[in-house]
Amino acid sequence: MIVKKRDDDQTVASMILEDVYHALKEKGYNPISQIAGYLLSGDPTYITSHNNARGNIRRIERDELVEELLSSYVKQRDL
Repeated sequence: MIVKKRDDDQTVASMILEDVYHALKEKGYNPISQIAGYLLSGDPTYITSHNNARGNIRRIERDELVEELLSSYVKQRDL
């Protein structure tokens, strides 16, 4: 799957991760733990269905989500 970018260079994967993070936070979950659980296991029940977060995160392959997270980490650390 090719990850498309918006005008401000934010990828679709990045936007979805951001939306999922906020949905998990709103429901009182620890977003980092829940997203990590999903990425490691592939079990979609780690992600709430609130605001269609579960459906959205499943639109992107897990390896692409990991790549986006690592890319963001590298950019923030200026590595």
